[in-house]
Amino acid sequence: MTRPDRAPLSLTIGAATTPLGDLLLVADIDGKLRAAEFSDREARLHLLLDRRLGKGGYRLAAGAVPPGVATALDAYFAGDVASIDRIEVAMAGTAFQERVWRGLRAIRPGTTRSYGALAGELGLPRSARAVGHANGANPFEIVVPCHRLVATSGALTGYAGGLDRKRWLLDHEARHAPH
Repeated sequence: MTRPDRAPLSLTIGAATTPLGDLLLVADIDGKLRAAEFSDREARLHLLLDRRLGKGGYRLAAGAVPPGVATALDAYFAGDVASIDRIEVAMAGTAFQERVWRGLRAIRPGTTRSYGALAGELGLPRSARAVGHANGANPFEIVVPCHRLVATSGALTGYAGGLDRKRWLLDHEARHAPH
């Protein structure tokens, strides 16, 4: 949440074309990604920014996507599925959310984890539901790969971008992940 004594954070919003639709990318002045969301889910993008930065805590201005982000996303969709790991993100979540989001980034492309397994890997074996909530608050579609979380049975479960996109991303990564 923003403090009243601080000026709103200036952020740039641009779009990258992907095989799954345009991806809105919000970056700060340092080129760090602050959010990534599909354009048909723009309302969710604003909701998550409001939650993390506070209503009125930021200003969005149209601009170019930082070159490193655009290059890494292009490489990801061209088959270099580990390229998204090079994108710098400014998480600005709670300590627990950031721990979960770092855990998501540690899941190797082409593999999945259940919510419970990720909770166990984080040393919190009884926190599967809390991991699910932090995953649902992830403001970085694709870049913080929440699509790699599945149900214990392996079934695909909720994904803010839609289950068709989640299936596509998992299939894409399975085809291109280094073995």
